[in-house]
Amino acid sequence: MFTKHTYDSGKPGPHLLITAGVHGDEFESISTIHRIQTWIQNELLHGSVTLVPVVNEAAFLRGHRTADDGLDLARTCPGNIDGSVTEQTAHELSELICSADYYIDLHTGGTRISVAPLAGYVLHPNMEVLEPTRQMARAFNLPIIWGTDWRLEGRSLSIARDANVPAIYCEYLGGAQCSIDGINAYENGCKNVMGWLDMIAHSQPDSQIEHFVEDPRPGAGHLQINNPAPFDGVFIASVSLGDSISAGEIYGTLTTMDGTKSVELMAETSGIVILLHTFPGVNTSDPLCVIMSEPG
Repeated sequence: MFTKHTYDSGKPGPHLLITAGVHGDEFESISTIHRIQTWIQNELLHGSVTLVPVVNEAAFLRGHRTADDGLDLARTCPGNIDGSVTEQTAHELSELICSADYYIDLHTGGTRISVAPLAGYVLHPNMEVLEPTRQMARAFNLPIIWGTDWRLEGRSLSIARDANVPAIYCEYLGGAQCSIDGINAYENGCKNVMGWLDMIAHSQPDSQIEHFVEDPRPGAGHLQINNPAPFDGVFIASVSLGDSISAGEIYGTLTTMDGTKSVELMAETSGIVILLHTFPGVNTSDPLCVIMSEPG
């Protein structure tokens, strides 16, 4: 269902899997894999690396987040080998994840959403998996590290969780662009992880981490349920990614298509704005703003 490339050093070491394009509109992630393909074989000293430039090829060819069956691949794992195109892709992806020793899943907000640069992971109940996962997130070296509820299902990271594979997912902007800064940060992050694993010769840079939050509360990390749009309309944000916000503070306004109703939207919690719906046209229940808050 998708094209993968495996590079083997011929020497003992871990098998690192890096995927991009789980959604068909996540272009920074896809371009990062293209870059890594140009140097990995010459620089790989130990172990092997498998790269998947576009997991969701059917969605990419549509220029859309999902394939024509409308299923979100990031909620469909472990999939079904006899199912729809997304279910079959989820099955193949799940099998590949289980074959890895470490896993990096590169994402962006796509065409309608922007996400602050972050490395996320699940708070695995097994400390022997959780600790190397934390270290991998730190090594990737994005400004935000976010550990969240391990019980969420259907995701690439839930497959890695069940297989005891240390895994992180990364986010970097989106908003219908392909940020060069995002590609650079992702390429450097992957190099940092490979250096940490002694797979390539690479010195770790100074830390860029600004926020480190672990939130074990049920549903933490489920971006799609936060601050949903109460009706169809035009959303204008009054905050920016990375802003600190307090509960009760206004984060934007939503106006109906005919202009007869407009509401100011208030934050339900205090914390850091890590996601905004940057495409102004929204539908009922679309997530408009995600705020990363610390437990308690």
